Amino acid sequence: MKKDTHTDGYLHILKYISLFGGVQGLNVLIGVIRNKFVAMLLGPQGVGLISLFNSTTKLIGDSTNFGLPMSAVRNISEDYDRKDEEKLAEDIALVRSWSLLTALLGMVVCIVFSPLISRYTFSWDGHTLHFILLSPCVALAALTGGELAILKGVRRLRSLAALSVYNVLGALVLTVPLYYFFGNAAIVPSLVLMALVQMVLTVGVSCRLYPFRVSLRRPFLGRGVGMIRLGAAFVFAGILGSGAELVIRSYLNNVAEIETVGFYNAAFMMTMVYVGMVFSAMETDYFPRLSGARGLGFTFNQIVNRQIEVTVLLVSPLLTLFLLLLPQLVRLLYSARFLPAQDMAQVLVLAMYIRAIRLPVEYVPLAKGDSRSYLFLESLYDVFLVVLVIAGFRQGRLFGAGVGVAVTGFLNLVFVYVYAHRRYHYRLSSSVMFYAAGQLSIGLLAFLCVRSGIGGLRWGVAGLLCVVSTAASFWVLKSKTGLWEALAGSVKNKIMRHGKD
Repeated sequence: MKKDTHTDGYLHILKYISLFGGVQGLNVLIGVIRNKFVAMLLGPQGVGLISLFNSTTKLIGDSTNFGLPMSAVRNISEDYDRKDEEKLAEDIALVRSWSLLTALLGMVVCIVFSPLISRYTFSWDGHTLHFILLSPCVALAALTGGELAILKGVRRLRSLAALSVYNVLGALVLTVPLYYFFGNAAIVPSLVLMALVQMVLTVGVSCRLYPFRVSLRRPFLGRGVGMIRLGAAFVFAGILGSGAELVIRSYLNNVAEIETVGFYNAAFMMTMVYVGMVFSAMETDYFPRLSGARGLGFTFNQIVNRQIEVTVLLVSPLLTLFLLLLPQLVRLLYSARFLPAQDMAQVLVLAMYIRAIRLPVEYVPLAKGDSRSYLFLESLYDVFLVVLVIAGFRQGRLFGAGVGVAVTGFLNLVFVYVYAHRRYHYRLSSSVMFYAAGQLSIGLLAFLCVRSGIGGLRWGVAGLLCVVSTAASFWVLKSKTGLWEALAGSVKNKIMRHGKD
């Protein structure tokens, strides 16, 4: 019997979102425990320092890694799909060789520019030594990025999922004792230690598959020029993205105080990271599928629209529940000292609805190999983000900053969709617009109920809206995926196999 491609497509998306979303959920649970300890031991000031240090090292890393963590995936994937083992081994050695060079470059750049970075970020030179000591983080991240690209290219999805859990667990076990005994003085050593653990674990997994081999001979490195060229757009996009976040955090630090940066980072983490766990399958599963369908018109549109549908339906109930329980979550994830972050977090939840629609469309230029369009759209987003967040903070402090992020997401969605429609003939399906409009309306009503401060509206109406959102998503996913039929078939097969045994 021929499979229904409609059902099979939705089931595939749901399967991999469930896999990586579930793993991300475990990561979040471990991260919650770690962040709780960090918030209690270091307070908003310590969280703000960690945020600024991470933003800075990420900016330097994105500026010097030549886009290898993204561009290398395409090269290795092509070799893997062609089953060309010799070419695959050669390209893996090429990726590792260039990763080693970018690691050294990033480390040197961090050391050389540390006085300038300290002065710009903190308005004085007191953290120059800290940035010098953080330079190994940049090098270790470059090496890790190359190895992760290899694992993605050869479709080791379960290994990637396991690595993400081990990394978060390692961060919990190794860094919390340092913060307990040494306080803020342990921030820099702990960041280096976390980067080292991540690199060792990742290299350990990838080298069991493909033994470590590098070559720094010029003719060999020259074969990677095309890969480096493709990564140039990712480099500039990464610089702009990391730079935008660094500018915002530095601005908050200079016009307000370091605690404000801590509140901003807490709101950002709670929504963009914790709630955003549903988006974790995008790069590992959706992007390769979309790349394989380029040039197939209707199929291409179908893949994008189905991804948006499933993403919106899965994330919407989580968002309404998050709005309802946000004050309790702030106390659970951080502490009561971080309650000023909840005003911003509430608005960022609305931005997540927009992100669920926008993110799958943003991958269209990448899947088409149109690096210039990708760079243009990312640059536009980063410029809007800096301008609107700073303007929002001036008008309404952290709540205004959240409004700035949400407005940026909406404007970017409009630009991305119009651009994809005109350049690639992409069109949103009527079902996408219907589901998105319905769930966003529920989210807006829940937001207004929560913001009203009236207990009856908050726990009565907003609670009912959570149930409605969940029931609607459940019913649609059940009808589109044939989920129960698939589960029943799986159980039946297992029973028959046991019966034969």
